[in-house]
Formats: sequence, C-alpha cells, structure tokens
Amino acid sequence: MLHPVAQIAVGDDVVIGGDAPLALIAGPCVLESEDSALRTCAALCHLAAQAGLPLVFKSSFDKANRTSLGSPRGPGLERGLEILAGLRERFGVAVTTDVHLPSQAARVAEAVDLLQIPAFLCRQTDLICACAETGLPVNIKKGQFLSPAEVGPMVAKAALSGADGVLVTERGSCFGYQNLVVDMRTLPRIRELGVPVCFDATHSVQQPGAAGGRSGGERRFAPTLARAAVAVGIDAVFMEVHEDPDSALSDGPNMIPLAEVGDLLFRLKELDSLIRG
Repeated sequence: MLHPVAQIAVGDDVVIGGDAPLALIAGPCVLESEDSALRTCAALCHLAAQAGLPLVFKSSFDKANRTSLGSPRGPGLERGLEILAGLRERFGVAVTTDVHLPSQAARVAEAVDLLQIPAFLCRQTDLICACAETGLPVNIKKGQFLSPAEVGPMVAKAALSGADGVLVTERGSCFGYQNLVVDMRTLPRIRELGVPVCFDATHSVQQPGAAGGRSGGERRFAPTLARAAVAVGIDAVFMEVHEDPDSALSDGPNMIPLAEVGDLLFRLKELDSLIRG
C-alpha cells in the first residue's frame, strides 16, 4: 500500500496524488522556438493519451542557471509565456514552467497551471511564498544538496502562503563532484509528509558542469531510473524530451529522444497499475 497523500489539481484535467494514477510532466528543457514547441507538445499529447497518462507540458522561458555566461537561455519572460499560453489554448494541455524571481510569479501564473521552483532555489523563502500567493499549485524541486528531512519546511512555506497544493520533485543527490545518485528511499520519505511526490528521471542522470562549459549527462539511464521510481511508488514522473537531444540548446545529454518516449510511457503505466493494484 502506498502512503496516503494529498491530491492536487493542475489545470482542468490533471489530478496528481491521492488515489489518482501516475501523471506525466514532460517537455523540452528550454523553449527553443514556437515551431519546435508546437511539434513537441503535439507529439507528447498524442503519446500520453495513447499510454493513458495525464500530461502537464513543461518547458522553461529562461534557464537562469546555465554553466557558462554564453550559454543560450531561452526566449525570455514575455515571449516565452506567450508561447506557453498558446500551447495551453491550442492543445487544451496543462502547462508548467520555472519561476526564478519573486517578481515573476504573478505574471507567470497568468500563463500556466503549475509553478515550478528550480532545485537550486528551493530554499528561497521569498520565491516560494510569491509563487504560493498566486493561488496556483507549486512544484518544489528538491535541491540535490538536501536530505528528505529538509523538505518539510519548504512544503510548509508554500502551504502556509496559500498554494493550492504542493508537489515535491526528487532529482537526485550530489555524489562527489559532477555526479548525482538517486536514493529511492527518498521517494516514500517525502510521501510520508502527506504530499504527492514526482521523480525527475532526466535531471537525475545529469552531470553538472562535467562537459567543460556546460553540463553532461547519461540519458541512457533515465528510463531505468524512471521505471525504478514508479515501482517504488510515485505520483508523477518528470522527464525532459527533445526531437534531437544532441542538438538541444540546454540539457541535451540527459534528455530523452522524443522517438523513444512512447514505449517508455506504456511501460511506466503498466508498472503504476501493478503497484496500485
């Protein structure tokens, strides 16, 4: 039996936690162009529907924590939110994106259904509170430098500040230099706080700063970790996907090729049904 957790609604059609089945949060790391976002979102909507997984489309309008000053960051706040809002309207899909500054929260909340706190900023009180005060649900990505025991205060900050539900995403923990490791015990420990838990399969195989002026990664292990996490018992799985990860502007080494996503989603759905059964 999975530990009982709260249930949150994301948009009109996605429910995460409670007795709801596995949900999917997926999309390219950063918005690269409107056309590529349209293609990827359309494909993910189709693949998720085929697998029977509710979808929240994710992509960032700005990657504010790039390794190098010269690394591409995305289209920026206004153009990025315009693209995300357009995807939501065109496909009827729930949408999420990162918020980096408290001053961005209210504006971002107009265009998306779930606000995401980046892992590096997960202890920033003003950011969490500003996102929660919009009244939207908040997804807090647990920093790779934190233990499960340190998640509780972050959840409390968001809940006490008015968030319409809190989701916590595990994305691996620091393991020496430029490497991450996933302790699967973290997943049930977070769920014991009474909040739904998401597993980030692609950032968990990231190798921060390992490729010189950018991060490396081992994308071949992302499906393995995703299956393991679903087998442990989670409420949502997060994965960044791209049409051609080797040409991606951000996080290419750990993103899953779009062509390989469909089969993985079916496997995750089967595992989730087995665990919940």
